[in-house]
Amino acid sequence: MRLGIDVGGSKIEIVALARDGAQLLRRRVPTPRHDYPGTLAAISDLVQQAEADLGCRGTLGVGIPGAESAVTGRIKNANSTWLIGQAMRSDLEVLLKREVRLANDANCFAMSEAADGAASGMAVVFGVILGTGVGAGIVVHGRPLAGANGIAGEWGHNRMPGDEPLPPPCYCGRAGCVETFLSGPALSRDHAEHTGVDLEPVQIAELATAGDLGCEASLKRYEVRLARALAVVINILDPDAIVLGGGISNLGRLYQNVPRLWAAQVFSDSVATKLLRSRHGDASGVRGAARLWP
Repeated sequence: MRLGIDVGGSKIEIVALARDGAQLLRRRVPTPRHDYPGTLAAISDLVQQAEADLGCRGTLGVGIPGAESAVTGRIKNANSTWLIGQAMRSDLEVLLKREVRLANDANCFAMSEAADGAASGMAVVFGVILGTGVGAGIVVHGRPLAGANGIAGEWGHNRMPGDEPLPPPCYCGRAGCVETFLSGPALSRDHAEHTGVDLEPVQIAELATAGDLGCEASLKRYEVRLARALAVVINILDPDAIVLGGGISNLGRLYQNVPRLWAAQVFSDSVATKLLRSRHGDASGVRGAARLWP
């Protein structure tokens, strides 16, 4: 049995997968925000209860919104800031008395979609999470690519290409990050700046479908920016597929409009890269964490 944990800003989720990938159990609890010991305790409780209910012990993979430093073994780059500087993997290994495999949550998302999701069987997969923040992970021939610095796929903290007015600074301390243009809150902020109306992304999409010109213009700006940012990825990585997850991935129009827009900015006479919606939805991250074990 493989157990996966997804540590999010608002919830911690566990899944248990059988050898064939079938889901045996899936649960979630609220994240103890700004409470590192409480976060460890919540993970431990989920694991112990799942194993008690299923009657067997499992391997454990954990997806986090950050990365483990190769130098210190401590967490860096986490937007769940109470994890930063903590020796999370070794702390969990002591607590749960087993080896723990730890990976960035976007890498886990990409792993899940490359294994048995929307990009199943494809050699190079770039998995993108467009939600409260923006993250990405890379899978090559079934393996997550962490990189020499543990930051492979940190697409959201590159500068947005093109001549854009700078939005508010990113939490990472830089300005002009892709995340500050393409997250859900960024779409809402951009719409409010152009129309004076505060709306959530799902409301913008609904009103655009109903013929609201301001909402349609906001989505078109978003699509142009997403196409520019993904064209850079294609020019560097040339993936077989880019899979979208997170709340923004539910905008069905992206899958037709963005590839049409990125074509002019990709250094090729044709673009075979597919833009796909995730198959496992919000379960992809936790399923991918479980799949950190073969």
